[in-house]
Amino acid sequence: MRGAHHPAPQQVVEDCDTPARIIDKAAHTVPTAGQRAWQQREVTAFTHFGMNTMTGRQWGSGAEDEKLFDPPELAMDQWMRAYKAAGAQQVMLTAKHHDGFVLYPSRYTDHDVEASPWWTKGPGGRNSDGDVLGAYVKAARKAGLKVGVYLSPADGAELPHAWHAQWVEKIREKQQNGEELSLPERMALEDGDRAPAGQGRYGNGSKPTERTIPTLVPGDDRADKVASGALPTFRFAADDYDAYYLNQIYEILTQYGPIDEFWLDGANPWGGAGVTQHYNVRNWFELIHALSPNSVIFQGAQGVRWVGNEDGIARETEWSVTPSAVDPWTVIGGGLPNDSTDADIGSRAKLTAPGVRYLQWYPAEADVSIRPGWFHDPAERPKTPDQLMSLYERSVGRNASLLLNVPPAKNGRIDDADMASLTAFGKAVRTTYGTGSRPTPGHPVTFDRVRLGEDIRQGQRVEEFTVQARVAGTWRDIASGTTVGARRILPLAAPVTADGLRIRVLASRAAPRLLPPTVHLGEAGRG
Repeated sequence: MRGAHHPAPQQVVEDCDTPARIIDKAAHTVPTAGQRAWQQREVTAFTHFGMNTMTGRQWGSGAEDEKLFDPPELAMDQWMRAYKAAGAQQVMLTAKHHDGFVLYPSRYTDHDVEASPWWTKGPGGRNSDGDVLGAYVKAARKAGLKVGVYLSPADGAELPHAWHAQWVEKIREKQQNGEELSLPERMALEDGDRAPAGQGRYGNGSKPTERTIPTLVPGDDRADKVASGALPTFRFAADDYDAYYLNQIYEILTQYGPIDEFWLDGANPWGGAGVTQHYNVRNWFELIHALSPNSVIFQGAQGVRWVGNEDGIARETEWSVTPSAVDPWTVIGGGLPNDSTDADIGSRAKLTAPGVRYLQWYPAEADVSIRPGWFHDPAERPKTPDQLMSLYERSVGRNASLLLNVPPAKNGRIDDADMASLTAFGKAVRTTYGTGSRPTPGHPVTFDRVRLGEDIRQGQRVEEFTVQARVAGTWRDIASGTTVGARRILPLAAPVTADGLRIRVLASRAAPRLLPPTVHLGEAGRG
């Protein structure tokens, strides 16, 4: 007879497993140390900033002139003040978006900040903050914030030049025929007379060969450290683009790491037009885990997943344990169907469905921008503090973390309107949730929100529960729900004054491990 399951972040489902045994494995699927730390960080501030900020675009072509990147300043201390005012514990910069312009001096491309006027803007012709990623990491750590890096796998600057020229001609034909153009097509057409700025490595059909990472370049300043073993080396079978991407992962993690979150966007915008880059993501995941073991990888193995929308809203039933038909180390997105957008991704029915071969701890990250666009547009207005508070309660309050994008403007500063909204939002969160209480006999408390949590070191187990309060000597139901997870916030229809609180767990995958519940009163209730 088989014994009890050992807790692990990933479990294998065997052919002989009964449904009950699969559910028991799910109950013993637990976060890694990095995932657990990440789930305690309720809010991450996303910083979409780069070439698109300078051009006023939301999606770049990859053919932009590096000279366009020329902000008057980058007031990063002001950015960090804004993010901290909102209660962020982590920040994350788009070091390379889909246009392929790189915000640090990379040895593997000329399409980077070193080729821009920003690099030489300063005394002696060298800007001390010319390395945008380096300055961002420094400012974040000075402010006591954890740091994430977004490095887009999709890369318009690296599109093959001959293919790109033919594609632009096809786009012109579509336009002449009155056909609707996609956003990437419109941007490519605007820059149609310019070739992509890179070396044509993305989807160029090159065959994987054995590569050493880092791949040293002529005059490489790391040569002595690599030769002595002070810097590690790795061997991977990789094609041209994967080698480029692996080398950039190496640069980021050895020069700016360790990094707390590594963000892999899933965009593949040119597949329908004939260019597809087949990523060997296992190599990426292994390199990231080797160089920065506690990094969580967005859409990666033992990482975190997209919540399934860009609205900043998690499901009412949000499981951190999800199933997969394939090894999560071999795919972006954890093997979840329909790109994580299904309404149900972790129920008993999903876990025990035919074809499931793996269970994994894979918590949700709910991304949203404070403005309609991801990059700053001066014509747009930020969300109000009340809107942000509602998003907080429907993301953080539903077993997810909130990834709130706040893009700096072209002048290198976060807008005053954004700062005001963030500050009021952060104050509201602190006022409402900064401290919690619990009603006890003889000490009644008035509240309009209940906050629950599970000890996720033991996994996620609760499937259905009811909250009861003792009001005027009588226990009555005041709220109910399905999942709890790391955090569950239950806003009540009206304030309740009670001298007792209890949680009835009606269904659970194993013995529930609840944290002490707390009650809270929103700002409106304090008026």
